[in-house]
Amino acid sequence: MPDAEDLRRKSTTSYTYDHRRGWRRFRALNLCRGMYHDVRRRLPYYWSDIKDALTYRTIASTIRMYFVNILPAIAYTLDMYRRTGEFYGINEALFSSALAAVVFSVLGAQPLTVVGITGLISLFNYTIYDIVVIYRPEIYSNFMCWTAIWAAIFHWIVAVCNLCDYMRYVTDFSTESFGAYVGIIYCIKGVEELVNEFTSYGPAAGFMSCMIAILYFLSIYGLEWLGSSTVCRPWFRGLLADYAYVIGTIFWVGFAHIPGNLKETGISLVPITRAFYPTQSRGWLIHFWKLEVKWIFTALPFGFLVMLLFYYDHNVSSLTAQARQFPLKKPAGFHWDFFLLGCTTFLAGIAGIPMPNGLVPQAPVHTHSLTIYETNLHIIRTSEGEGENEGAELRHPHIRAKAVVEQRISHFLMGLAIIGTMTAPLLKVLHTMPSAVFAGVFFTVGWGSIESNGIVSKLIFLLRENRFIQRDETLLTIRRRKILLYISCQGFGVAACVAISQTIAAIGFPVLIIALIPFRVWVLPRWFSNMELGVLDHLTADSSAVLKSLGGPPRWKVKGRGIED
Repeated sequence: MPDAEDLRRKSTTSYTYDHRRGWRRFRALNLCRGMYHDVRRRLPYYWSDIKDALTYRTIASTIRMYFVNILPAIAYTLDMYRRTGEFYGINEALFSSALAAVVFSVLGAQPLTVVGITGLISLFNYTIYDIVVIYRPEIYSNFMCWTAIWAAIFHWIVAVCNLCDYMRYVTDFSTESFGAYVGIIYCIKGVEELVNEFTSYGPAAGFMSCMIAILYFLSIYGLEWLGSSTVCRPWFRGLLADYAYVIGTIFWVGFAHIPGNLKETGISLVPITRAFYPTQSRGWLIHFWKLEVKWIFTALPFGFLVMLLFYYDHNVSSLTAQARQFPLKKPAGFHWDFFLLGCTTFLAGIAGIPMPNGLVPQAPVHTHSLTIYETNLHIIRTSEGEGENEGAELRHPHIRAKAVVEQRISHFLMGLAIIGTMTAPLLKVLHTMPSAVFAGVFFTVGWGSIESNGIVSKLIFLLRENRFIQRDETLLTIRRRKILLYISCQGFGVAACVAISQTIAAIGFPVLIIALIPFRVWVLPRWFSNMELGVLDHLTADSSAVLKSLGGPPRWKVKGRGIED
């Protein structure tokens, strides 16, 4: 592992923190310095972001991400629709997703980061509703507007003061914990959607919905598994993976409308309103100036909590979209994008739509869909056996990421497609979709986040029989009780976030999420050696092109990967 001097020599940016230690390196704020360098570094690549999009991967990525973005957004909106007095509907969800996609694809420094409606902001919105209705239900729209205005102000302060630099300390410890939390929340929401079918529409509708949701999940999972397997020709399995959501969604929506007993179960469909109009009888401008002053300042701490949530959620989404497994070449821009996020938060507040931010499960999927992979065969000759088995060849396929189509057109086209979905004909198409499909979407996205999680892989390692573990496995160099302690620390954070999310105190979960970063930086090094942390944990994104936006990589210990104070 290179030492600190080697890392400094490799850095070509003037925006670094050399010879500064701990939090003191952030005292020289140099207001707007981070945004200035983000724009200056990324602007020369703007034309190539357009030119590089002229490839089939852009088309496949656009179609795939349209479904991966819009289906969870609608699913969460159905939840908000029921739990916010029908304030947030389908048009609000589409408007929010389209606004975010267009703004960040055109103006963002990190166009690979998919921005839209997350389950966490859904949770935040209806938790605030549960609190507000105790006092004055009629002020909910204005109160949420001022929450967004305060959140936008805090976003701008963070961006101007370069405070996104602290994200340079984000490692797999916190991103794996957060990914597991998001995956669990998705699965919980899927179950809640099916429970609602039983309670609101009866046992027949509930049973039918369960079947559609489970089979939808298995269909998407199976098609994507085939895409990453060695079954059939490469072009065919790639086609199945690219259009898995298209195939699964069309089939199971049609299945719900088969005439006869299936259609007569009475399952719920997506509720729609007039094209390009809000769900309720209001305009697209919230009259925020009519709220009493005491409620305006009551919204301030809620706005601060929204900023904390987006600070972690959006920046981690950007990190995972540009993680170390993707061979990216173009620079990132965390400060500038967080400033833009403040702008979209402000616009969402005054328009009365859900506040968009980076999507943790979907952002790396976007980069993955734009990645060009190559499969090589590793041939191993064995000397075991006699006669015909002597000198046998073992062929192991090895898949390697060759390059990434780094561009901003797929995100932009996805935004235009979402705008088109707000038209009357496509809204009628949406109305044919059963809610059970969206429960299946919850399970698909949620399980995808859990299955690929590092916490799960370490648990499987601990449970696996020793003779089936590869001898070059790095975890074998760590005592099993230390691995268990590491996983327990992550599990405690996940459990705490899930537990608080199921109460009226759910608005406090951003504090717990943010606390994962200092816990990793200051607490874990007291319990683990540098060598142990070097095996168990890594920077989520370690590309110099990405970390330049955060002032370069953190200073490393010479022996290991422990982060210095």
